[in-house]
Amino acid sequence: MLTYFLIDYLTFEEVHLYTYDLFAERVGFKLGWGCLVFYPYFYTISLWSTVDLPNPQTPTWLLGIYVLIFFSGWGLSRGANLQKFYFKKNPKKAFLGIMPETISDGDKELLVNGFWGLSRHINYLGEILMSTGIILCTGYPALIWPWLYPLYYVVLLFPRQIDDDKRCYLKYGELWSEYKQKVPYKIIPFIY
Repeated sequence: MLTYFLIDYLTFEEVHLYTYDLFAERVGFKLGWGCLVFYPYFYTISLWSTVDLPNPQTPTWLLGIYVLIFFSGWGLSRGANLQKFYFKKNPKKAFLGIMPETISDGDKELLVNGFWGLSRHINYLGEILMSTGIILCTGYPALIWPWLYPLYYVVLLFPRQIDDDKRCYLKYGELWSEYKQKVPYKIIPFIY
């Protein structure tokens, strides 16, 4: 699953030109160091922390649930980012059969349906679910080291959501307030 995640990420590289990393943080030391140094080592901690342990004998049906968690996260993250990408490229074209529904102030538009109608940062939930699925598949959910990977996303993305809400309000003004009324959940639909 980790290999699938990496290949998928590199395959859809163009989509990442429309993500928070580039708009808010720009390409700089943090992003360069993260992609070249931090992530390649950090993502594998979960695997290395369990490599010398005996086979956990996880039942196949349970592994199936864990894989479903991973691909549910992938669908949310990839789907949301692709929907936003295609909307930016062609705002009047359907994505996966979903015609874009927007709110506008005459100058700017915001998506309020599809993935972006579920929560304002549904892609963040997707990233957390993908990392959780990978960790559960290691077969050792009681160990702390594997959980550093999804915990990293929680620590990174929940504060980022707060910062992004501030940035979006500065950019969109009252349109952002209207969007928050239409899409009240920040990351997790019906919860947060």
